[in-house]
Amino acid sequence: MTPSSTPTAVTPSVVTATAVTPTAVTPTAVPAATTSLSRESAEAVIAEARGRIDALDAQILDLVQRRITVSAEVQQARIATGGPRLSLTREMEILERFRDRLGRPGTDIAMLLLELCRGRV
Repeated sequence: MTPSSTPTAVTPSVVTATAVTPTAVTPTAVPAATTSLSRESAEAVIAEARGRIDALDAQILDLVQRRITVSAEVQQARIATGGPRLSLTREMEILERFRDRLGRPGTDIAMLLLELCRGRV
């Protein structure tokens, strides 16, 4: 939650959430909403946050589609020069980068991306 969207009725109690750091996924403290937040206020916060999530999801989907297109260009160039369509060394680098940034689930995300981008030539 950004400072501008933080409800004013939040108490200093804390819950643990997950934040992504440059090296791994780590727990971070997030203010916990309490009963002092009215139902209407909570619904407004949720609706606004879900709108931001939907916008982020749309950007992620656009980026994945762009990645598929760029990957096809790489595959075409490799094939045109007599090389293999895929580079396992490159795929291992990608898997490692995602794992380093997101922890173990990052590997799953990278595998899905690589699968989406294979064989599009």
